[in-house]
Amino acid sequence: MRQVWYSTDGEKIVCAEKLKVMQQDIDELRQIAQDAFEDGILMGIDPQQLRQYFAQLMLSLTDSFD
Repeated sequence: MRQVWYSTDGEKIVCAEKLKVMQQDIDELRQIAQDAFEDGILMGIDPQQLRQYFAQLMLSLTDSFD
């Protein structure tokens, strides 16, 4: 199931090219995160700590366009 995306005005994003780029970015991000997660586990890091760190990392993202 694909994520439905909305603009800051609450309008649904329907442009196929925008949705394609967003999905590619998310797929790439997920793979990088999965690789880092598995590396961390192989290094002996607690999986729950890794998940918490990654969640905080996502929450710390800023909008560089403001």
